[in-house]
Amino acid sequence: MHKLDYRQLTSIGDKETNQDYMLVDITDDCAVFIVADGLGGHKAGEMASHYFCHSFVHLAAKYGPLVNRSPNKVVRKWLFKSIKMMEKAFQGDPVAKDAYTTCAILILTKKHVISAHCGDSRIYRINKGGIVWRTKDHSIPQQLFDGGELEEHEMGTHPEQNQLTRCINIANKFSPEIHVFSEPKLGETYVLCSDGFWEFTKEHEFISLATEAMDKDCLLKRAKMALFRASGKADNLTVQWVRVGV
Repeated sequence: MHKLDYRQLTSIGDKETNQDYMLVDITDDCAVFIVADGLGGHKAGEMASHYFCHSFVHLAAKYGPLVNRSPNKVVRKWLFKSIKMMEKAFQGDPVAKDAYTTCAILILTKKHVISAHCGDSRIYRINKGGIVWRTKDHSIPQQLFDGGELEEHEMGTHPEQNQLTRCINIANKFSPEIHVFSEPKLGETYVLCSDGFWEFTKEHEFISLATEAMDKDCLLKRAKMALFRASGKADNLTVQWVRVGV
């Protein structure tokens, strides 16, 4: 697999707790990047995002070596087992029924680029020419956008932006959306983020993440701008930046 360069950060924003979570796991078989945004009161969302991320990464040792054989099938099973492990982590805690989380997962191997997502945490695939692809949110604004009733730049500030149509919970049988592409291309950039980042980051700023030399200060500058634009009502914010090196 090509060398990977990556940066990541998270911020509590203007909230009392940070229900976002992120993890990275890189082995000889694959690289896993994951961002999750928890939902639910009384720390339920915080626990959901934490447990899910750790469960998925814990199972990377088992499923990572298998993923090139049948990416869609293996990742689907990997997700299912992660939710089962998440359920065990709650150990019968009554908050579990109200504990939800989104996820944006990027898996890079020598042969494939694989994305899996649920909710409105996003993955962007970007090169110097622009945004090549992004995940579609499982949300009301995304449905309105797909129906031609909303512009892309209006999605983040729509009154129903927090209305999700799909989310992870131990009690529901969610259908993960999985996409499989050919091998990572040299110089490509991937950005994984929670809605706290993408809602207040402009398209040209995403594109600049693929063209600029990147260090943590540069990513921090983008995050600070998103928080500033939220005008004192900033959500938790999490972003991972990944570039396929030469």
